[in-house]
Amino acid sequence: MWFNDSDQERRFRAAWEAVSIRRSVHYSLFTFGESLLPYFLVLSASRPGQTVSLTQGEVKIARPMIITPQNAAPEFQNFFESDANAEVAQFLLARTAGFSHLKFTNASGPKQAQSDSVEEIVNRLNRQLDNQEEDRTAILTAPPELAGIALLRYAAERVWKSAPDNIQELRERGFLP
Repeated sequence: MWFNDSDQERRFRAAWEAVSIRRSVHYSLFTFGESLLPYFLVLSASRPGQTVSLTQGEVKIARPMIITPQNAAPEFQNFFESDANAEVAQFLLARTAGFSHLKFTNASGPKQAQSDSVEEIVNRLNRQLDNQEEDRTAILTAPPELAGIALLRYAAERVWKSAPDNIQELRERGFLP
């Protein structure tokens, strides 16, 4: 059985490394309640001659008010088109304490076909966000079959980077020594 676990981990790592966060966000998640993570997702063409697609959306990360055995594992809604990708993500993240009890929900708009390359789209979005002085929206890139993994990576990195601030807030409120 542990050979299967290793294969899933290898597949997950390869998928994780195939996606990229091209414009990151530097804000911590809320310790209590919900956090919204807006993004642009640029999906490369699946074959030469096909178009690149662009989607705008946001990931909502919710922490339960009451922790029960039923909400112990992380929950993902609207992330994966493939059950295999969802199972691998669920399998690995359920073993990570930082993701216990979290609910991840993705809400995205329709995919828009783009005639530009991934690089041109990323550069255009960066200029647009800079002009708007927008610093809470990320830009992600991925192959089309790994769109859910790109969103998962974005959300996971925000959870990991927010943990020290969240622990400090829990200490300040008297929940931790």
